Amino acid sequence: MKALKIILSSLLVLLLVGLAAVYFFVRSLFQEPSAVEVASLNDSLKSKRILGVFAHPDDEQLVNSVFVRAKKSDPSSFTALVTATKGEAGHQVPVVARQKDLGFIRKAEALKNGYAMGIDEQEVWDYPDGGVPEVSLEELKAKVKQAMETYRPEILLTFWPESGATGHKDHRRMGLAASEVAKEFKSLIQNKGTYHGPRYIAYVITPRNAFRTLGGEIGKFVAENQPAPTHSLRSETESKLKGWEIHASQGDYVREAYGIPARVLYMIWDKEYYYITDLDSGK
Repeated sequence: MKALKIILSSLLVLLLVGLAAVYFFVRSLFQEPSAVEVASLNDSLKSKRILGVFAHPDDEQLVNSVFVRAKKSDPSSFTALVTATKGEAGHQVPVVARQKDLGFIRKAEALKNGYAMGIDEQEVWDYPDGGVPEVSLEELKAKVKQAMETYRPEILLTFWPESGATGHKDHRRMGLAASEVAKEFKSLIQNKGTYHGPRYIAYVITPRNAFRTLGGEIGKFVAENQPAPTHSLRSETESKLKGWEIHASQGDYVREAYGIPARVLYMIWDKEYYYITDLDSGK
């Protein structure tokens, strides 16, 4: 009996050691050594106004910590979010509504989650979910430009146009439109004393090694078409988990996409990564 206990104890220790090794290996895939960790982007960049430009309801989950930490670090900071589509073509996980009503549901989820994150102003546009690349780029740019003139951000938060964080075509198109407007703004606005566009673009970057190793062909495409991030933020895990509760039609998205519960994913993917460009200095 004593020998059996020793054997079982040894097997348990080996199992725990093996699980720990797997955990730390997988977690290492989600790290980006090039990124300097900061408490908040607005403090780090000495800015008070942030505008996010994204494609779908729940895209804001990728940048949740930027918005939450902006208010934590400076309650007087201003944040705004533009979502280009209502997400009406999305796959429900779980099913919570008639598919024909999904756009209304997801728009409401986006607005509710934005409020929970402390976002001051939100717009959800009516471009076709999955069809943003078919919309004229000039039309998208005119709409984004109008939003920038309205909210006057110092930091533009959006997708890296070549990867879209996940490879989604809508993401890439909105990142391109937002980036082009921001870069053109200073030449378009010449009058002294008017708004001259954002100084910084903060591109959300997904962990390259994780996507390359675990993400199949799409993951490899994303990893190979993203720059090394310059900044990172610790994830606001509880806010992200609350966000998935609010996005009820996508509540099981993480489990379906990654094969593990959201809380476990955020134990491994515990930072948000950004590539920051300074439009004033050209860096």
